[in-house]
Amino acid sequence: MKPFIVGVALLALTACNSQEPEPAPTPTPVAVQPVEPSLPPPDMKAFAEAYAEACPGSKPVGTALCRSEGFGKQGFVCDYGLGNDEYRRNSASLLPADGKWTIAEPEEICAAKAA
Repeated sequence: MKPFIVGVALLALTACNSQEPEPAPTPTPVAVQPVEPSLPPPDMKAFAEAYAEACPGSKPVGTALCRSEGFGKQGFVCDYGLGNDEYRRNSASLLPADGKWTIAEPEEICAAKAA
C-alpha cells in the first residue's frame, strides 16, 4: 500500500511541474514628452528686478514673497513691500516672457504705486 501512495504522490508532483511557464509580458513603449527647461520660480531678487524694469523711478522692493497661481496655470502671484516697509501690502502677477519674469499689467501696478 505504501508504494502505491508514494507512486501517486510522485505522479501528482510531476504533473504539477510539467506545465509550461507563462511567457513574460512584453513591455509596451511609453510615449515620453521631452522636458523643456523652464524658468526657476521667482524669488525676491527676481521680483525686484522685474519690478524695477517695469516701474523705473519708484521705490525699490524691500520684501517680496511669490507663490504659484495654481496647478496648470502659468505665472506667480507676488506680495511685496516697497522701500523700508516690512509688510507685504501690495500684490502683482509675474508671467514668463523672453526667458525672464515680467510683471503682468505693469501700467496698473506702477500707476497704483504713484498715487
